[in-house]
Amino acid sequence: MSKASSNGRHVLNGIEASGPFPVEYRFTHAKSGNRHLVVVFANFSAPDDYGWSNGVFDNVRANILWIRDRFDGMNAYYLCRNMDFGLADSVQNLIANVMRSLGLTPDQVTLWGGSKGGSAALYFGLRYGYRNIVGIVPQFLIGDALEKRHPKVSAYMLGDGAPAHNARVLDTLLPELVRAHANRGANIYVLSSPQDEHYAVQVEPFLGMFQAYDNFNFLYSESPTITGHATVTRRNVPALVGLLNLLADGYAPRLGFVRHAAEEFDRDRSGIDAYLSATSKVQSADAFAPPVVTVPAHDGEVPCTGPRFAGTAYGAVRVSMWRNGKFVASPPVAADGTWSWEPAEPWTVGRHVVKIFAVDPAGFHSARVELPFTVVNREPVPVPPAVSGQPPGAAAVPGHSVPAGHYTPRY
Repeated sequence: MSKASSNGRHVLNGIEASGPFPVEYRFTHAKSGNRHLVVVFANFSAPDDYGWSNGVFDNVRANILWIRDRFDGMNAYYLCRNMDFGLADSVQNLIANVMRSLGLTPDQVTLWGGSKGGSAALYFGLRYGYRNIVGIVPQFLIGDALEKRHPKVSAYMLGDGAPAHNARVLDTLLPELVRAHANRGANIYVLSSPQDEHYAVQVEPFLGMFQAYDNFNFLYSESPTITGHATVTRRNVPALVGLLNLLADGYAPRLGFVRHAAEEFDRDRSGIDAYLSATSKVQSADAFAPPVVTVPAHDGEVPCTGPRFAGTAYGAVRVSMWRNGKFVASPPVAADGTWSWEPAEPWTVGRHVVKIFAVDPAGFHSARVELPFTVVNREPVPVPPAVSGQPPGAAAVPGHSVPAGHYTPRY
C-alpha cells in the first residue's frame, strides 16, 4: 500500500483481489477513537472514480472507505459486467472485510453515494443489511438510466446478448428490494430535487414504497441555485456533511419528508444594513479618529534591539497592535491621549507591517493605521520626523501640534 496525504489525514490505497473482480479502494483511519465506517460510492463525474475525495470529509471522525468504480477501464454502477454480478459480490467482499478487520458490525456502517453512487448505496445497504444509507440523487431504474445516458457503460454492463431485456432486469433491482422490505430497520436518507431531470422518472414514483420502513427520510431540495442533476448535491453539501457527522457519532435523526428553507437572493437588505452600520464596532474617522503614530517613522528603519512605538489616540482607552495579522499588544492610553509600547524581545531583521487601531471606553474601534518599517542590524538611517495616522488637511487637536510630513492611514 502506498501512502498519500489529504489535509492531514493519511490515505491508504489498496486492491481487494480475493473475489472474481479486483476492486480498488482508498482508506483513512478514524479520528478520536471513533467506531464507525463510512463507505463512499462515486458518481460519474468523480475525479479518478473516487467520490467525495476532495477533502470534504477531512473532519468526519469515522473510518472512511472510498471504493473505485473502475473495472476494465469502465464504470459499472458497482454491479456487473455482461450481467455477471460477481462484480457486486467482489465489492461487497471488500466492504465486509474492511468492516470485520475494524471489529465493527453492519450497525456501525454508513453507505454513502451520489447519482450512480446513490443507487449503489441503496443496493448494497438494502441487500446486505447495513444500518445507515444515504442516497443522493439516485436512479432507481438503473437500466433505463444506462440506455438513455450512458451507452458505453450500458454495453459493458448489459452485454451483447439481450441488452433490452437485461436493462429491464437492472430496473427491478432496487424496486424489488424495497417491495420486499429488505433491511426494513435501516436509517435511510434520500435527497433529490424536482429540478433534477431524473426526478420524475427515477425518484418520485418510488418514494411511497418506503412507507413500511422504520426510518425513511426524504430531503426535497428546491432552490434557484439548482440547474439540473449535477447541481443538486452542490447546493446541499453543508447539510449532507452535517448529517454524516451525526451518523458517524451514532445519531440517526428522524426527519421524515422535509424541504430546506427557501432562499431569497433579491431580498431587500436595507433594514439590516442600516442596523449594522449604526452598531458597527469600527467607527468612521469623523466619529472616532484613528490613532497617530509618531514613532517609528512610516517606512523608516529601527534597530534590531526592538522598535519603540509611541503616539496619541485622543478619546481612546487603549490601542490594539497587530503584526502581520497576529496580535502583538494592547497598550493603554494615558489621560492626555498619549500611548507607548516597547517589545520585550528583539524583532527579526527585515520588513514588518504593524496595524494599529484605537478603542474607546464603550469598546468601539477606530479605523486602522498601517505602519510599515524595517528592522536592521546596524545604526538606522535618520529620516525626517513624520506622523502616521493624521489625514492631509485634518485639523490638529487644540494644544497638540502636528509635524509636517504626516501620513494618511490605510483603512
